[in-house]
Amino acid sequence: MDVPEINPRGAEAPCRQIAAWLRARIEAGEFRPGEDPLPSEKDLVGLFGVARDTARRAVQLLRDEGLVETIPQRGAYVVRR
Repeated sequence: MDVPEINPRGAEAPCRQIAAWLRARIEAGEFRPGEDPLPSEKDLVGLFGVARDTARRAVQLLRDEGLVETIPQRGAYVVRR
């Protein structure tokens, strides 16, 4: 999995950088709607070396855009369009 380095002092907040990476993977079809969960917050923390709150905010941004839905105890999934 090709993971970009997060720039904590970049023009874009780390949560937005992670959300952009996830969005690109969603648009590339790497996550099938309703079937493939996005990486968990814990996985995102490990992949990017960020705080859990940063990972949570990244997923929240995608939820706010209507790209994903979160199912308690199961994870975040791409919404069918």
